[in-house]
Amino acid sequence: MTGHPHPAPTVDVVISLPGDLVVLVARRFDPLGWALPGGFVDEGETVEAAAVREVREETGLEVTLTDLLWVYSDPRRDARQHTMSTVFLGRAEGLPRGGDDAAEARAFAWGELPAPLCFDHAEILADARRLLLTGTRRRP
Repeated sequence: MTGHPHPAPTVDVVISLPGDLVVLVARRFDPLGWALPGGFVDEGETVEAAAVREVREETGLEVTLTDLLWVYSDPRRDARQHTMSTVFLGRAEGLPRGGDDAAEARAFAWGELPAPLCFDHAEILADARRLLLTGTRRRP
């Protein structure tokens, strides 16, 4: 369909590190601030491959995807354009380092997350923490 407007597919990954830490990146471009590692899905790429690629590019970590958290599609989640993010949980080891469009990558304790976070990432992190602690998923 030519000319049919649609949301852009994106991915984000909530990465757990040993010691009950989570990885966030400081964005190099607008909107500036802390965010989950992630980005746009390339044409011909699966969302799983995009998630692994984006984590590698932005943090230098090799992530193992462990679960699908949710698909976040609120048209207001990104002021630049309507995006639809498939969000994964993942595990990695090592020290994150910023790369690509991440000026910095850092591991945070869950109780010491920076605020505010970009996009709807505070909501995503709250959903991820609830799932990790209680096994309860959000409801539509």
